[in-house]
Amino acid sequence: MPQSEDTRDEELRRLEERAEALHARTAPPPARDYGSQAAGYGYRILGVLLGGLFVGMGFGAAFDVVAKTSPLGLIVGVLLGFAVSIWMAVRSARVMAAEASREWGPPKDLGPEDDVEED
Repeated sequence: MPQSEDTRDEELRRLEERAEALHARTAPPPARDYGSQAAGYGYRILGVLLGGLFVGMGFGAAFDVVAKTSPLGLIVGVLLGFAVSIWMAVRSARVMAAEASREWGPPKDLGPEDDVEED
């Protein structure tokens, strides 16, 4: 007894659904772009460094205007701002390194390069 076209189409539809489900389960996850995330970390640290420097410069210049101690306040403000920005950048780098280690796992050794010829 021959099968009807509806039954055959229904079987093909179910088979395609199962194939799509199998493909979704076995497909590798998309590759992450670690380079752009690392560049973002670098820009964040650069922002902390420059921000601390400019905030220190602003406070030093404001102190110069109020206390009339021109250039001493600016010099001290820049030096203090730079010191604080270095401290904040190191602290941020430690936090980012811990976050990257948690997310990416321990660093992997690249191993020897096979395609490099030695003379």
